[in-house]
Amino acid sequence: MKFLAAAALLLCANLSLAQSATSTATPAKKEMIAKLLTLQSQSYDQLARSLMQQPLGNLMQGAGAALQQVPAEKREATAKAIEADIKKFVDDNAPMIKDKAVKIAPGTVGTLLDERFSEDELKQLLAWLESPVYKKFSQINGELQKALGDKLLAETAPTLETRFKALQQSVGKHLGIAPPAASSAPAAKPAKK
Repeated sequence: MKFLAAAALLLCANLSLAQSATSTATPAKKEMIAKLLTLQSQSYDQLARSLMQQPLGNLMQGAGAALQQVPAEKREATAKAIEADIKKFVDDNAPMIKDKAVKIAPGTVGTLLDERFSEDELKQLLAWLESPVYKKFSQINGELQKALGDKLLAETAPTLETRFKALQQSVGKHLGIAPPAASSAPAAKPAKK
C-alpha cells in the first residue's frame, strides 16, 4: 500500500501531460488517471521532505559528531544555529521538489498507470482511494507511523547508540583518528581542597 501511495503521490498534474501522443487510452481511462493524480496531490510535501531525509540525516549525524569538538559553552548555540539552517533548507527546497514532482509525474506515473492498469483496475483503485475507510485510515496514518516510530526508537536507541559509537571508533581507528578524550577514559574528579 505504501508503494501505491508513493506512486500515486507523483500524480498531480493535468491529464494532457500524463498521456503520450501515442496513447490509446479511452477518454474514461484518461479521466480516471487524472482523478488519481488529483487524489494523491496532498502527498507531495511528504515526498519532498522524505527525499531530503537521508542526506540531511547524514549531515546532521556528522554535525553531531563534530559538535562534540566545539567548546561546551558554545555547543548549544551552535546546535541551534545548525538546526535553524537545516530547517530553512527544508522550507526553501521542499516546495521546489514538490513543484518538480507535479511537472514530471504525469509523464512517468501517469504513463505507467495507463500502461499497466486496465480501466476496471483503475475503477477499483479509485473506489478504494475514495472510500470512507481509506480516508479514515489516511487521516490517522501519520499518527500510526509516529506511534510505531516512537516506540521503535525507545526500544532500539540505547543499543543502536552503543553500536554506532563502536562503529565510529572502528572507523576512526582505520583513519588513524583518536577518539575524544572524554569518551576514551572516565573524567577525572577534581581534588577536594
